Amino acid sequence: MTQIKTLALALTLVPGIALAQAAKPGSHFLENWDLNDDGAITVEEITTRRADVFYMFDVDANDALDAQEYVLFDETRAADMQNAGEAAGKGAHKVQIGLTLAFNDFDADGQVSKDEFIARSPDWFATIDRNADGVITSADFGPMN
Repeated sequence: MTQIKTLALALTLVPGIALAQAAKPGSHFLENWDLNDDGAITVEEITTRRADVFYMFDVDANDALDAQEYVLFDETRAADMQNAGEAAGKGAHKVQIGLTLAFNDFDADGQVSKDEFIARSPDWFATIDRNADGVITSADFGPMN
């Protein structure tokens, strides 16, 4: 089952290198998090997708990501960012910070519960929404006007 989860995640989060290199900044994030494909990500979409991502990495299905599960999560995100290239955009560092153990471990017990991970969704959304217009679009990843 673990291999199936890992394969599913890889297929979901790691697009082809050629596709990523031809994309606009932020397109990689939009491709993976814009659930209704309207070009704008809402906090509701972020919350829903974060729950999906959490379950992909909760290998033992105990509703918590421990240090070992977070290693797999970190490695997968690093590979994803490397493959995304310029498609990650200027806001990519904020995207990565919002998925780290330090950001999500609100009670500092060394693991992240499902509730902690999902509860941090609005905070993470706010860090990515650079222009504070209430949606995340490609404008949040490109040069600021």
